[in-house]
Amino acid sequence: MVKLFGKKYPVRKLLLFAIEGSFLFLSFIAVAILRYGPGFLLAPGPFFWGRVGLVVFVCLLSLYYFDLYTFRSRINYLEMTSRLAQALGTACVLLGFLFFAFPALLPGKGIFLAGLVVFIALSSLWRYAYCWILRKGIWAIPVLIVGQGRFPFDIIREIATNHDCGYKIVGMVSDGNLDADSLSISTDLPFFGSFSGLLEKVKTAGAEELIVAMDQRRGSLPVEELLRCKMEGIPVHEGETFYEEVTGRILVDKINPSWLIFHEGFQKRPLMLFLKRVVGMSTSAVGLILSLPFTLLIAILIKLESEGPVFYRQERVGKDGRIFEVIKFRSMRQDAEQDGAQWARSDDERVTRVGRVIRRLRIDEIPQMWNVLKGDMSFVGPRPERPLFVEKLREKIRYYDQRHTVQPGITGWAQINYPYGSSVKDAKCKLEYDLYYIKHMSVVLDLYIILKTVKTILFREGAR
Repeated sequence: MVKLFGKKYPVRKLLLFAIEGSFLFLSFIAVAILRYGPGFLLAPGPFFWGRVGLVVFVCLLSLYYFDLYTFRSRINYLEMTSRLAQALGTACVLLGFLFFAFPALLPGKGIFLAGLVVFIALSSLWRYAYCWILRKGIWAIPVLIVGQGRFPFDIIREIATNHDCGYKIVGMVSDGNLDADSLSISTDLPFFGSFSGLLEKVKTAGAEELIVAMDQRRGSLPVEELLRCKMEGIPVHEGETFYEEVTGRILVDKINPSWLIFHEGFQKRPLMLFLKRVVGMSTSAVGLILSLPFTLLIAILIKLESEGPVFYRQERVGKDGRIFEVIKFRSMRQDAEQDGAQWARSDDERVTRVGRVIRRLRIDEIPQMWNVLKGDMSFVGPRPERPLFVEKLREKIRYYDQRHTVQPGITGWAQINYPYGSSVKDAKCKLEYDLYYIKHMSVVLDLYIILKTVKTILFREGAR
């Protein structure tokens, strides 16, 4: 397993990316050798390697944006082949425009298209082999869950839906005190009805690691049995930490204050905060300049469709509970809240026709870049909420105020991992992502979130 941003990724997933990139690079080299002979490698021409590297980068970026490195749902070979063709087709279009504008970037006559043909064949074979590996559970770490209540089933469900998490459940051990509503999802798993003889059960199930997932540990944790397994060299993981590393969420209902206090993370080093501020301001400044033509067009369309101002100002809660005014393009009727504040809903009738489009494309968020330049917000962080909603949510959700220990953002870890929500349950789930972000906050993670946000906008995910 390899840890990135606090999440665990199986080595095989990194190999998928690395081998596919190597196939792509070697495809162009092989075609160049066939076309010009082996001596071509001795004198490939000026900037040849850089031009091939550019093509490889654009193609891999297209594969990423078409979700070809995600295997959360059941693997469908036909869908994967279709998305592979769409991704490479998009890469060809992008590179075509690039080569038309800058012909010197073309790797060589015939090399580009022939190299892609070779790569499609190699990549398809490699991906089918990789999917077969996933189906067979090869290179997945077998784990045994020691659990009680509902928590074990939450972990089982996550591993079952994330085919490429790097783990496979080989059994569950419990004293019988399990959540009755969840029992149906584990009928195909070996079940041991007692904590005694835990080490022998680990060996019987063929497990290599243990996950302890209990709703209530006090008085029910099999300490002696777990200690014996640990002394025999078997890794024992907290269910809360394991869940965080697999999903990128911190379960607020499962952790206590000591978990937050004694766990690593939640560090805010001055240099990191300074670089984060530089990245946020630079991104916002560039974004405002590039979006200026769209801003003028949107302003005209908003004024033509409905009465009222172009921009909408609303109080939000920022860092340390400070109130500030967020700026957005107005996407609702001017009388949208004549009956009081309320969450946006799916197919909200208050949203105008122009508003529906700019919300779907997230264009209504563009003016918030001014908030970033003013210092009210960061580009990446928890989304700021309205004071009225904050008062209600802090009463119903544990640790809700901890999201106000950092500056709010235009986009964030919760926004790229969870669809738009309009309930207390949704707010709690988004807080779990926000706490994870605050724990692992870094400039590199911010850059990843910005990259993923672009992907979310392009595929119209999560907006309401």
